[in-house]
Amino acid sequence: MSNTFKNIVLSAMILAFVVIVLGAYVRLTDAGLGCPDWPGCYGILLGVPTTEADIALANTDYERAVEVGKAWREMIHRYFAGVLGLLILAISILLIRKNQQGQRHVFSAVALAGLLLLQATLGMWTVTMQLKPLIVMGHLLGGFTLFNLLAWQWLRATSVMPQMESQQAGKLLNFSVLAIAVLFFQIALGGWVSSNYAALACTDFPTCQQQWWPSMDFSNGFIMWRGLGVDYEYGVLEHPARVAIHYTHRIGAIVALLVLGRYLHQLAKNSKQVPVLRNIARIGSLLLLVQIALGISNIYFKLPLAVAVAHNGVALLLLFSIVSSAYMLKSAKNNSNLSIS
Repeated sequence: MSNTFKNIVLSAMILAFVVIVLGAYVRLTDAGLGCPDWPGCYGILLGVPTTEADIALANTDYERAVEVGKAWREMIHRYFAGVLGLLILAISILLIRKNQQGQRHVFSAVALAGLLLLQATLGMWTVTMQLKPLIVMGHLLGGFTLFNLLAWQWLRATSVMPQMESQQAGKLLNFSVLAIAVLFFQIALGGWVSSNYAALACTDFPTCQQQWWPSMDFSNGFIMWRGLGVDYEYGVLEHPARVAIHYTHRIGAIVALLVLGRYLHQLAKNSKQVPVLRNIARIGSLLLLVQIALGISNIYFKLPLAVAVAHNGVALLLLFSIVSSAYMLKSAKNNSNLSIS
């Protein structure tokens, strides 16, 4: 049961990573409305309109003309998400069974199933609300959260119990929570940049429009809700508002670099005798540097697709590394307290 459960969770993690990266690819290739309906595509549940007759009928029935390539990208993303949903439901059922055996897993089962339902709803609203930035950003954050909830279950199933003095583990654990919060907020800012098409609002680095403080409109850039019935494809904001969003994300990147860099340094410094934590610190530090390099490359090379997609994927792996360290520190602290008692 334990190995089977662990393998299912690991499979779900891998698939969740694929779904998140595919979602970024769909968004960055402007295919988020490749299918204007949900869950089908121009009324077709399996496949997309491809024949001349089907395309002509779809163009008559829907306001948005068929673009076969975009439609397929959107539907492939949905199919992968659907398989992931089935895996998560299986994991939730297994957790409930574990709970019936006296193990306290019902909260995890409810959390996974509830987040899955929320993600499906946000995926539908992304289409029906025509790429509303708040919904798109929420869908992104939901995906990242779901992946890390799965990761937490996988780490729990591995039963790794690192040894560390309780007080030291506790201090680092508190620091890890701060690091996770800062990184999660920065990811949210990245989602806001992408959903408002502000990635190229500044095309030079480290300045923006050859200025250290360009003209920016923060009041319009961060309006979370603009009502219904607006098509947000390609964005609706004026340039100064997009600059404000982009620039805020840059400032957030500096804060994240300082906080995460400090945390990972402290983690490496205080875990010389704990190989698993030392390795996480090294991997996290490498991912942090790669992520900064990808962010700068997005600006310098004008948002190449491969780099922009990688920026999403590395952000997820970076968050996973910090969450993994938090799990290990929590385990070390609990293990140390049990040993003392």
